[in-house]
Amino acid sequence: MAALREIALTVEERDTNQFYWVLLEAVSTDETEAIHYRKIRSATLAQTTYSNALAVGYSALRRVAESGGFSETIL
Repeated sequence: MAALREIALTVEERDTNQFYWVLLEAVSTDETEAIHYRKIRSATLAQTTYSNALAVGYSALRRVAESGGFSETIL
């Protein structure tokens, strides 16, 4: 059976006007109610605006989702 993974899209400004999209995956932990994330993919090229980085990141997220890359097999 395939289970969906919890994926989030965010944007980081690493330098002034250098925006990178980042895909994060929720990491489950029983020790706290807080949700923790780990980076699974990120842009290699910066965008000059937050909104451009968000749009490019959304496209990357859709490509991976449409290819079935965000499900994992649960035995």
